[in-house]
Amino acid sequence: MGKLSAGIVPVTPLQQNCTLVWDEDSKNGVVVDPGGDVSTILAAVEQVGMAVDTIILTHGHFDHAGGADELREKLGVKIVGPHLDDKFLLDGLVDSGPRFGVMDARNVAPDTWVSEGDDIEIADRSFQTFHCPGHSPGSIVFVSVADKFALVGDVLFQGSIGRTDFEYGDHGALISSIKTKLLPLGDDIAFICGHGQPSDFGTERKGNPFLQPA
Repeated sequence: MGKLSAGIVPVTPLQQNCTLVWDEDSKNGVVVDPGGDVSTILAAVEQVGMAVDTIILTHGHFDHAGGADELREKLGVKIVGPHLDDKFLLDGLVDSGPRFGVMDARNVAPDTWVSEGDDIEIADRSFQTFHCPGHSPGSIVFVSVADKFALVGDVLFQGSIGRTDFEYGDHGALISSIKTKLLPLGDDIAFICGHGQPSDFGTERKGNPFLQPA
């Protein structure tokens, strides 16, 4: 097993972080949250020289999942995630995407839904899954404690957290998930989030204003 590598491909007008994760030796890897701009994602995959075996979805919003069905069609691979609680979002991508300028979003049904505690293979490694609702009901975070690396979607950002002002949002549940499931895994776990710059759990535990004591 080689070094774990990752790269960010900004997609959609929201500049969502579609993430490529791969093993440097085998080049086996995954595409995380292909929200759109599928040709751009495929060009990045070719540049890296990845052998994509899975598409991973952290949650069901259009900027994360709108291009997943097209990418699955072009690559012939399976889609894993998110949690079943986001099915209603994935069933409505055709309607939600155009409201934000994404005209080619497709509704999508994953090949495999994931739940709390499932082990998922990403780049030849086993990642733990954590169900972290709040931003969306079915948001999932994928963590490799051994590699000190996490894919957090829109659950946690550098200096912020995911929006919870949707009708299905739950601020309390989101904060609880971050504090009780993610931060105890260790300050040294770095993460790539759905928007903005990467960070690590320790930096956010100490300085993220949403995670400080009242």
